[in-house]
Amino acid sequence: MQQPRPAGRRDVPGAGADVPGPDAGDPDAARLALLLDSAFLLLLAASLSRYLTHHSGSAQAPWVIGLSAALAVAQPAGSWLAHRRPPARGRQRRWPPALVVVLWVVLVLLAPSFAWCAVPLIYTALRALPAKAAIPLVGALTLLVVIAEIRLPGGADATLVLLPPAVAGLATGVFLFMARQAARQRALIADLVRTRRELAATERREGTLAERERLAMEIHDTLAQGLSSQQMLLQAAERTWDTRPATARTHVRTATEVAARNLAEARRFVHDLAPAELSDGRALDQALRALAERESAESGLPVRFHLDGTPVPLPTAAQAALLRIAQGALANVREHAGASAAALTLSFLGDQAVLDIADDGQGFDQDAAGTGGGRGYGLPAMRARLRQLGGRLTVESAPGEGTVVSAAIPLGHR
Repeated sequence: MQQPRPAGRRDVPGAGADVPGPDAGDPDAARLALLLDSAFLLLLAASLSRYLTHHSGSAQAPWVIGLSAALAVAQPAGSWLAHRRPPARGRQRRWPPALVVVLWVVLVLLAPSFAWCAVPLIYTALRALPAKAAIPLVGALTLLVVIAEIRLPGGADATLVLLPPAVAGLATGVFLFMARQAARQRALIADLVRTRRELAATERREGTLAERERLAMEIHDTLAQGLSSQQMLLQAAERTWDTRPATARTHVRTATEVAARNLAEARRFVHDLAPAELSDGRALDQALRALAERESAESGLPVRFHLDGTPVPLPTAAQAALLRIAQGALANVREHAGASAAALTLSFLGDQAVLDIADDGQGFDQDAAGTGGGRGYGLPAMRARLRQLGGRLTVESAPGEGTVVSAAIPLGHR
């Protein structure tokens, strides 16, 4: 998966890779730059004051004052430019720190007392340049500081010779260590962001697949079955149109009623509402009884309903699932079983509600049909509905012995 490229990326010292720069949109980095600039200006002013105190009448004084003024402008200007306008990805803006270093080197050669301004310059170089360029530059600056200390009046002091390399080495080591740690943290954050995006994409795909499965089940259990019933009724009307007009008109009226129910189901389906049979507060047993009566009237297949046990309230999702399963199972009986009768039995067994749909049709060989799952989309859709509710589907059938489809849902499931 391609990731968007963050702005302000750079080769962080010691990172060894192109990772987001530490200054990119970081208020702490801006405050650190301000602190370094302030320290540099303070050291520059102190060094200039010391020089003028001891060498006010020197011929080099105007040059020293002019270079100090140039440094006082160049260092903050370079920091401001780097912060407000970061360089393009993979590039470094080297001319501001290079200009400051050149001015400082010339100034130190004229007046060694300006050598201690190197401390903020070292940090600036480490922050602005990659490690392969920053480390040699820090070494050169440190060497120049040592030479400047030796040139100071009073002769060479071992402390002044050893102290600059120690300070520079400590500062460089700590800075590179922190830079590497920051680079690892940024890489980890980038990996976490990428993983989160991939997880979100996976969840979206899973949600899409689940929604497709839900839509397929709803269409199969409502619109497809209604269209199948209409087709059978209209075909029957066509066969009896000339010989038995009254019967044909009855079939057409029944097909019209089925179409009206399908239209209501489609509208409720679009709005993701409960089945039409349950929308008016009707209980599940009443809806199943009405389904049996309607199936008997429309298809001519006698379907009886039986209630076993005392009904208990079921969640709307469980009621809708059992009703859809009953509709799908009766559609299978009507289209495939060749049965002469069917029965719906809703049982409340204390810890679960069980719906049995039985017929005396031709049955089928479950082993040949893949344990009852090879008869089309109906049975897999039923299993999927029950799986979402913690229930199970059982199919018992054999050739010539009819079929019993049993759907069980735990009463404690919510």
